[in-house]
Amino acid sequence: MRKFIHSFAVAIYGIGFALRTQSHMRFHAIAGLIACCLGLIVSLKPLEWAIILLAIAVVVSAEMINTAVEQAVNLASPDIHPVAKVAKDVAAGAVLVAAAISAIIGLLILGPPLWHLIAK
Repeated sequence: MRKFIHSFAVAIYGIGFALRTQSHMRFHAIAGLIACCLGLIVSLKPLEWAIILLAIAVVVSAEMINTAVEQAVNLASPDIHPVAKVAKDVAAGAVLVAAAISAIIGLLILGPPLWHLIAK
């Protein structure tokens, strides 16, 4: 049980590190919170909630993996190196893809009911 609690604490520290040090992580967390608030306003159905929450989780997870890659690359290659740059760029690109698709999902699910509320 002690190992489990320690693992949990380490994971929470990692989330905190990403939130404290990465402006994009804070942006994604705030965007996810806004999406959840909008979901409450429009009374999303359970499946819609599942899709929205999955999209948020994918983006936040991708951002945290990107942070881990950046930290590891900085440790392994403190000097600028073309291969290190590629590793960082690809990890950042993964976040961009996840965020773009997540935004589209958000528009598809939240857009119509929000439009209906505004058009009243």
